[in-house]
Amino acid sequence: MAASAIFILDLKGKIFTEYFKVLEEESIRDNFVTVYELMDEVMDFGFPQTTDSKILLEYITQQGHKLEVGAPRPPATVTNAVSWRSEGIKYRKNEVFMDVIESVNLLVSATGSVLRSEILGCIKLKVVLSGMPELRLGLNDKVLFEITGREKSKSVELEDVKFHQCVRLSRFENDRTISFIPPDGDSELMSYRLNTTVKPLIWIESVIEKFSHSRVEIKVKARSQFKSRSTANNVVILVPVPSDADSPKFKTSTGQAKWVPEKGAVEWTIKSFPGGKEFIMRAHFGLPSVESGEQEAKRPITVKFEIPYFTVSGIQVRYLKIIEKSGYQALPWVRYITQSGGKKEKKNYLNNS
Repeated sequence: MAASAIFILDLKGKIFTEYFKVLEEESIRDNFVTVYELMDEVMDFGFPQTTDSKILLEYITQQGHKLEVGAPRPPATVTNAVSWRSEGIKYRKNEVFMDVIESVNLLVSATGSVLRSEILGCIKLKVVLSGMPELRLGLNDKVLFEITGREKSKSVELEDVKFHQCVRLSRFENDRTISFIPPDGDSELMSYRLNTTVKPLIWIESVIEKFSHSRVEIKVKARSQFKSRSTANNVVILVPVPSDADSPKFKTSTGQAKWVPEKGAVEWTIKSFPGGKEFIMRAHFGLPSVESGEQEAKRPITVKFEIPYFTVSGIQVRYLKIIEKSGYQALPWVRYITQSGGKKEKKNYLNNS
């Protein structure tokens, strides 16, 4: 029950953000009437009713109410059997863009042991399709492979799977088929989690040396631990330094390093980091002549990156079928991205026809 309440609160937060751009106490006060109307539509006698912001935006606006002749009519999406998609949608070119995005969260000790690792994944859609199409998505799902007797070695076991309301849950529970009539435009089809041990994709080694309490030298070695055919883009390595350090000097084998005082760290940026490569960064800082008696708490080194055409879990889109009664031809495009730190990915798609 508590989990359901938290889920509904999270949904309301997303809806308010869609309306007010920034969800703060001041924005709630300034838009109290709109908030009251949204609460009234989202919940009915304590039960969730309309939770799709695209539908709510059709008949609850931030402008003042206008008097109209006749009784107000709800938008067609509310009365349709498929409330998340309007009828009569038409496009000259029919396409579906699918993003399989995985975020790797790792905690590694100073000795190199992986203390905690998890993969958070989601599948996002951008649908540009006419009419009322049905889509069928097939993944290398371990449970499905067990049912059909396929080889399990190339399958993945998904946990905490959450679907958009468009997915037919009864069919998924019966035969693991992901069948749905998609919302128009952008949406998140599903999210999942994998508790699995993975090695750091970019391995970091650092050595910090202090000399006569007057200067400090930091040596950081970064090594990519994925195959050479893949490349990590927009790599940012944040290396914490003593808060009283000054007069920075840097030397890198690739990329650029700079001192970011507000973060108390050196920011080493590498635009392109191919697999199987190793790079080094050296930083020199001056320190006050009088050493502080207090020892600073050690902060971890953080790494942000994105790797296109690559997934850590090995999840694969086996097929993406588009069925529409008019029989038009549509192109499905699939893109895989592994990332850390929520970096924005580039638009590079693979045709999955």
